[in-house]
Amino acid sequence: MIVVRVMTWNLWWRFGEPERRRPAILAVLREQQPDVVCLQEVWADADENLAGWLAGELGLHWAFGAASDQETWRVRVDGGQDLRNGVAVLSRWPIRADKTYDLPGDSSRAALSVLVDAPHATIAVVTAHLSVLSGSAGRSAQLDWLARHIAGLPADEHPPLAIGDFNALPDSDEMRRFAGALTVPSVPGQVMLDAWLYANPSDPGFTWDRANPHAAAWVAPSGRIDYIHVLQSPHRAGRVLNVHRAGTAPIDGIWPTDHAAVVADLSD
Repeated sequence: MIVVRVMTWNLWWRFGEPERRRPAILAVLREQQPDVVCLQEVWADADENLAGWLAGELGLHWAFGAASDQETWRVRVDGGQDLRNGVAVLSRWPIRADKTYDLPGDSSRAALSVLVDAPHATIAVVTAHLSVLSGSAGRSAQLDWLARHIAGLPADEHPPLAIGDFNALPDSDEMRRFAGALTVPSVPGQVMLDAWLYANPSDPGFTWDRANPHAAAWVAPSGRIDYIHVLQSPHRAGRVLNVHRAGTAPIDGIWPTDHAAVVADLSD
């Protein structure tokens, strides 16, 4: 049996000593050994792309996409006009058909859609970084778009995956509508299974955790805002076997990012 380990992680762009954090990020990825990694707040400039560097160190394939509005990000750091913020997919297997989209209502936020050619199936994967300031209504529009996009992806070999930092709590209106299990879904009949539902119930799954000093520096309370969703389908493939958090402690004295990662093992 092939177990596909999927991971999502927000890398906190160029904030908080990014060059010191870089080896800590790599150490967590080496420890977790994911097959497919979805990353948000990935930096790139004229000389280097963090996703490309990580992929090179880990021997993975990679794809990167950035939203059209980069000035919103650049004004927050000293990085020059070549600096970009984007989302990425790293994969043990080849990636193709990658395409980047601006999310509705916020051209500084991107979604990256790819096909991963795993040995047992082609897996459609979409990673997105939703808006934090647009409120529930803005994120609802973005998740409605994501649901419709998922509905158009190939699903005959493996259910598509929707993964990323959605900046919304599990019981929010927008996440309930996107999941489609507790209220009317964005796409009729579509149910997106939240992998964390299969976690140890004693673990709240906080990916924005005030135990992390980078998160504690902000006013927001602890919560789960990063997700791995699997389209509900009759396939044996894509069933959630295990799920846990990673990157929940400092490494060599530095926290890798301001988010914890989510890691899920899926059946073939």
